[in-house]
Amino acid sequence: MNKPQVATVSPVDESTESHEVQSIFEDIMQTKGIDFVPRFWRVLATNPVQLKLVWNSLKELMHPESSGRDSSLSPLSREMIALAVSATNGCSYCVNSHTAAMRKLGADDETLGEVLAIAGLFNMTNALADGYQVEPDVLPPVD
Repeated sequence: MNKPQVATVSPVDESTESHEVQSIFEDIMQTKGIDFVPRFWRVLATNPVQLKLVWNSLKELMHPESSGRDSSLSPLSREMIALAVSATNGCSYCVNSHTAAMRKLGADDETLGEVLAIAGLFNMTNALADGYQVEPDVLPPVD
């Protein structure tokens, strides 16, 4: 019997023999504090160069503490942004992943609802401002 299709390519097994991929998989689990490699990363591992580039970028921005860097955004704030963008882009995989991460960081239903309400509100107001081609009149100060 065939396994159900979970992506357009077969995800790389967690026990891959590629030392480069295995090293990244281990870093993902350690950094995220999980005991498995999420399917997204296993699919990206079909192209180890892309896996490395995407993981290093995500790790640096979403987990700066892992490289000793301070961030002005809390881990929960970073996940809120990721959830809002993921919902806006219609990525159900990412919505679920970032909702799970927010839950792990203590977010409740009310917080999730507020993040999604704000994302939805600004999707609407952005579309209206763009549709009406409103010229900006409130500008940020420039040093």
